[in-house]
Amino acid sequence: MEKNLSYKFLFYLLIFLQLLIIGCKEVMESAPNPRSAPTNDSIAYWLDEKNSSSEENYKYNLGKAFDFALATQNDSLKSKYFSKISYYYSVLGDSLQFRRSNKIALKLSEKMKDSSALANNHWDLAYFLEDIAVEDSAYYHFSQAEKIFKALKNDYPRARVLYNMALVQASVKDYTSSEITTIEAIELFKPLNKDYNLYMCYNNLGSVTNALKEYDKALEYYGKSLLYLDKSDNDNLNRFNVINNIGKVYHDKGQYNKALESFKQVIGADSLYHKDARLYAIALSNYANAKNKLGDTTGVLSLLEKAIKIKDSLNDTKSLAITYYEIAEYYLSKKDTGMAMQYAQNSKIISEQTSNNFRLLESLELLAKLDPINSSRYTQEYIKLNDSLLREERAVRNKFTRIRFETDEFIEQNELLTRQRQLWIGIAITLFVLAAFILITIDQRRKNQKLRFEQAQQKANQEIFNLLLAQNKKVEEGKQLEKKRISEELHDGILGQMLGIRLILSGLNNKTDSDSVLKRSDLLKKLQGLEEEIRTISHELSRASQEKIHNFIVSIEELVKTIQDSSKMKCHFEYDQKIDWDQLKGDIKINIYRIVQESLQNCIKHAKATKVDLLFQSENEHVRIIISDNGVGFDQKKGKRGIGLKNINSRLDKLKGTYNIQSEIGQGTKVTITIPCVMEEQAEPIHA
Repeated sequence: MEKNLSYKFLFYLLIFLQLLIIGCKEVMESAPNPRSAPTNDSIAYWLDEKNSSSEENYKYNLGKAFDFALATQNDSLKSKYFSKISYYYSVLGDSLQFRRSNKIALKLSEKMKDSSALANNHWDLAYFLEDIAVEDSAYYHFSQAEKIFKALKNDYPRARVLYNMALVQASVKDYTSSEITTIEAIELFKPLNKDYNLYMCYNNLGSVTNALKEYDKALEYYGKSLLYLDKSDNDNLNRFNVINNIGKVYHDKGQYNKALESFKQVIGADSLYHKDARLYAIALSNYANAKNKLGDTTGVLSLLEKAIKIKDSLNDTKSLAITYYEIAEYYLSKKDTGMAMQYAQNSKIISEQTSNNFRLLESLELLAKLDPINSSRYTQEYIKLNDSLLREERAVRNKFTRIRFETDEFIEQNELLTRQRQLWIGIAITLFVLAAFILITIDQRRKNQKLRFEQAQQKANQEIFNLLLAQNKKVEEGKQLEKKRISEELHDGILGQMLGIRLILSGLNNKTDSDSVLKRSDLLKKLQGLEEEIRTISHELSRASQEKIHNFIVSIEELVKTIQDSSKMKCHFEYDQKIDWDQLKGDIKINIYRIVQESLQNCIKHAKATKVDLLFQSENEHVRIIISDNGVGFDQKKGKRGIGLKNINSRLDKLKGTYNIQSEIGQGTKVTITIPCVMEEQAEPIHA
């Protein structure tokens, strides 16, 4: 009896929770939302880029469109709206909103049995997953889209999806399947006369057959790729990319003379460096490597170093690994094992950082050859990595096969999971609330730890700066003591001796001959002048020893002098002497110092200024720092906030300060920073 009562209680509790959720949802949907009541209720208005003045404004308008679409009662319209919105979010690069809108679009298009929209939504999601390297899920959604387009007999989008599937297969080294899928796409493109799509397909066939070491077949496919590219209205950059690929085939085939001709054609192309610097650097590296393979090492190292410089400027980290590997091969051909090992290690490190497993295997193989002592370790690493990659690739290929041929079973499993999810929805809500509470608690603790760390770091920075000021103060005190000592020596020692000499000469002046009188009179005048000069120097040194030295200002002056000496930029520094700058709080001083340091570096690096004026002022319980340069300036409407400006802004937020930038192209830049003036409290005397 008690057991039946407990089951009934659980049953009623679940019903109550479901009714509560439905009621809350209805209240939320019926509540007025200012964003869901646009002045113009046409969703096309919000999606039109012409109605957006900036990227932020466009994001806001997309949010308006999202809310309006969510409030739409007509499911058919709602499905179309969210299909468009998810696409626009994918173009914008907002992954969170894309996933949210795409999920709604998939559910609605499936509910409305809108096959075309459902296929396109799967396609958009597959593109997104491919970009974030989730190959198996990307392949699944491409496969879903392809099956729908096939059922609709819509050949052009189906062929495009097949091409995308072939690229995913190639990325996991399933080259044979990629070749089959690409040929299937070609058979659909040809009757449609889609020349540019055919160029891309044959280019992919060239890549996969080259990877399969079918070099003659790869050259044939690349040749067809160029033929279709000539038929399409496309620029020559794609042509040079194919020619570079042809050169790689000849290189892998061992025909280095022909490879050299192809790479030379690419790097000799008119303005390629300016149009596609990445392709230029790759071709340059390939050209140098081909020369080295032929035994012609003339200029090879300089070409490879130039390629590294270009790739580094483009932040093309992944491509750097191959160039370092090629330099290692160059030094190996020169029998310079030390340098070869150094560059092979660099190639290995970059390959690990960029997950470039193919290049990592090559680096390990080369290191095993170069370093006999650690050869066994590198060989074991090579074998372990190679076995792991083979297992992963085999697993992914098997997964692709299951996705392609077991889609119906997968759908049935999803339906079963959906029914189970509905049965346990009440329990899931309870668990979700509990998990959310735990996560919030953990997150709050993490934030508290982070805050304590930042406070400790700020305190340490302040102590370091105070030590710096104290050190400067000690140096200045030493200087003043030395000046005072010299003053006392001059006054008490030399001046006393001079006075004695004058008195002796005065006694001798009683002689009556005319020569002695004139001579002694001149000597007395000179001694009096020297006495007066020594007294003046003594007074000046003594007065200087009593003056207060501004250690904070001295630090700023040393910074300005260092910047001026290192950059040959003229720096003029002035400060308001009405305020005791040393009495500012330590955190204000260190942050002003860092802000000035960052601003002067910006004048050198970005503004390219030859002159800068730095002014410290005090006004109405605030300090003001003005930095003006005669640099190139910039358009404030188009300017982007760099990491330096973000750091300055972060420091000013801590100090409750503000800044203003005035700049025009060719007119230099003026930065005005205003910070509340807070002085240190008077230190208590220390009792013995």
